Amino acid sequence: MLQRVLPRLYPILDASLLLRAGLSIEGFARELREAGVRFLQYRDKEAADEVLLERAAMLRQIFPPSDSCLVLNDRVSFVLSSGYDGLHVGQEDLPPTAARALLGPDVLLGVSTHGESQLLSADNGPADYVAIGPVYATLSKAVPDPLVGLEGVRAARALTTKPLVAIGGIGRTNCAAVLAAGADSVAVISDLIPHPGDSVANLVKQFLSQLEDHSQTLS
Repeated sequence: MLQRVLPRLYPILDASLLLRAGLSIEGFARELREAGVRFLQYRDKEAADEVLLERAAMLRQIFPPSDSCLVLNDRVSFVLSSGYDGLHVGQEDLPPTAARALLGPDVLLGVSTHGESQLLSADNGPADYVAIGPVYATLSKAVPDPLVGLEGVRAARALTTKPLVAIGGIGRTNCAAVLAAGADSVAVISDLIPHPGDSVANLVKQFLSQLEDHSQTLS
């Protein structure tokens, strides 16, 4: 089985954001791969089941299990059938304990948290990694949770020894500060979507230039 590692740059492909920007999901995914990305979360809150399955299969072809780790957001019933490596759930999704019972011990499991009580619960549960956020203001959620800021990242780091992913408004100008606050990885959505005249590869390169070459092995 491919060893799963949590990279410092954790890209999230949000299908709805890409489509609203007039970009191709497949084209964006292929550019990520060409830029060296091998760990990716697929988030698709609005797609019908059959559409999600088609897109999930397309992404699995681009990121094969032989060298890549794909995480599906929320849609637990499709993780195994899509051949994905992991699931990420939020506070309003299926609880981590129920997800682990359905998926078994080998599927990577991450959970989003937004404060101390949620983080402590996640730390005591079956998740392989914990996400904390939003660190900064974000446009990727219609109703965002209250900001935790860098102090929230520092507090989260003090409360868990699990790999810690920071999310929410993280871009090239602030990602290094988030790592310095204690995150092992930064999840990025909007700041990887290129504007006219730019490219996904260039954005990935700029992120990596801000982040030290480091990865953390997941259990």
